[in-house]
Amino acid sequence: MRERVTILGATGSVGRSVADVVRQHPDRFAVEAVVGGSDAQALASIARDLGAQFAAVAAPTAGEELKGWLAGSGITSGAGPAAVLDAAQRDADIVVAAISGAAGLRPTHAALKPGQRIALANKETLVCAGILFMADARRLGVPIKPVDSEHNALAQALAAGPVEDVTSATITASGGPFRTWSRERIARATPVEASRHPTWAMGAKINIDSATLMNKGLELIEAHHLFGLSPDQLEVLVHPQSIVHGLVQWRDGAITAGLAPPDMRIPIANSLARHARLDMRLPGLDLAAIASLTFELPDEDRFPCLGLARHALRDGGARPTVLNAANEVAVEAFLAGRIGFQDIARIVDETCDATASSGFRAPASVEEALAIDAEARRLANERVPGHVKMAVRG
Repeated sequence: MRERVTILGATGSVGRSVADVVRQHPDRFAVEAVVGGSDAQALASIARDLGAQFAAVAAPTAGEELKGWLAGSGITSGAGPAAVLDAAQRDADIVVAAISGAAGLRPTHAALKPGQRIALANKETLVCAGILFMADARRLGVPIKPVDSEHNALAQALAAGPVEDVTSATITASGGPFRTWSRERIARATPVEASRHPTWAMGAKINIDSATLMNKGLELIEAHHLFGLSPDQLEVLVHPQSIVHGLVQWRDGAITAGLAPPDMRIPIANSLARHARLDMRLPGLDLAAIASLTFELPDEDRFPCLGLARHALRDGGARPTVLNAANEVAVEAFLAGRIGFQDIARIVDETCDATASSGFRAPASVEEALAIDAEARRLANERVPGHVKMAVRG
């Protein structure tokens, strides 16, 4: 019997890779629902190609366009936040949570229901509300399978022994496009330069996060919640070849590592498979041809966002939620040409400091997480040059 799959974020880079894996295994998977942001034509194309039962577009204004593109297909559709939640809560065996950013928190949380498992690609769900999300997943008996290549590698490596025997767990970073650049040259980086990821093909926001190394910081927070490891057990190594994705060191000195070509379809296939691994028509890993694998420590002086994320992880409470919101605002401003590359870290740091005495606690509900997110965005926007405060009418 085929397993039913819902894809949240079907039009993004991860969503398209999920579609390719599903396409390769029509005997194993059937698609229940697909969700996209605002590109109705792209979403309709994916829905038709995969034979989805339902399609939802997040932008309310794109609903009629989506209906038009789906006309005659028999696929029902909806638009707006309620339709996205409807898609997330439909009966399915697997929900792939790949909506980018904090926008993915509510639908990913809504997908938690008994008998369903989550293939998690939206790291912001755990950054913004990790304690809440993992507690609810445990209460409902919902398995969480990580899709990110680093966490997927760690999950497989951790299967080699009990977590009590783990000394440390390390995720790797390519180093981004500015790995060898000086601090002065990085300060002049343009959005086009920052978007040129040396290894992976990803969306604009995650490309910038990779360039600042914020992405690795968010992944440390994600790993903490996924695996129950302490901040002091989690490390980052820069590995330009992007072949080793995660390493686990054990108390006896042994290390278990997860290696794979840098292709998202590999961790996706692992996260979708229930028991036996899926056959994938992909080139194998030829270590002799690669010949050399190199590693170096990250430079938090040139890439301060990683240190800010470490600080947020150690502080806990609402600080990771604030960190993520401020970063999303700053990255958007950088991509729009309103701030420089190094202003991203400045805005994040100042926003975190501005909320340090606010009394915010770790969110106990999705509503609390989104309220903290909204306040942090307001404070971050005030730190973007040219921001105009809205007058408050009495």
